[in-house]
Amino acid sequence: MRNILGIIVSYIAIGIVIISAKFFEKSGEETSRKYIHIMLSNWWFIAMYFFENTLYAAIVPASFVIINYISYKNNLIKVMEREKADGLGTVYYAVSLFIISIITFAILKRPEIGLASILIMGYGDGLAAVIGKSVKSYEYSIRGSKKSVAGSITMLVVTAIIVGIFLLSTGVSYGILKTIVISVILTIVEAVSIKGFDNLTVPLLACLLLAIV
Repeated sequence: MRNILGIIVSYIAIGIVIISAKFFEKSGEETSRKYIHIMLSNWWFIAMYFFENTLYAAIVPASFVIINYISYKNNLIKVMEREKADGLGTVYYAVSLFIISIITFAILKRPEIGLASILIMGYGDGLAAVIGKSVKSYEYSIRGSKKSVAGSITMLVVTAIIVGIFLLSTGVSYGILKTIVISVILTIVEAVSIKGFDNLTVPLLACLLLAIV
């Protein structure tokens, strides 16, 4: 019953996030999209609290792989969609949630690794885009994708905070050094990933790095 309740709560919470994103549209479409991007990463807290079975933990992200793809093709959930030329970022987001839920709930049996990985994608990448556009700084282009120094610094700092808290909570030795190394690696990966691929590369690599430290 707890797992079923978790699925119900998950869909309600996701629905609330998508609907409430409408309030941010006045600040620009990118702001509303990044609001969704950031807030949906908090779904992992729901997953960790409710799901005792890996299958149930994977149902919600698996369903949104399909839902997000249909939305991408038909522009159904307009508040979260970008131009098609910008790639399948929303689909990759759900794919990452699905893969990492399987890895951390079933294989590693350490969902806290999944939490850190998804929060890095949600808050790190999300805030990097928001601050990168709101703060004037040097802009650079990698393979046609525009990035900014302010955005990259934001990604680095947010990632370092999340990784640092995770390593501190697990009592890993040389935590500060490992935090710096992991944060720099993930910031570089985010910078070179284009067309929404950072929603795959960043969380999956974060999951791998945090699993082996």
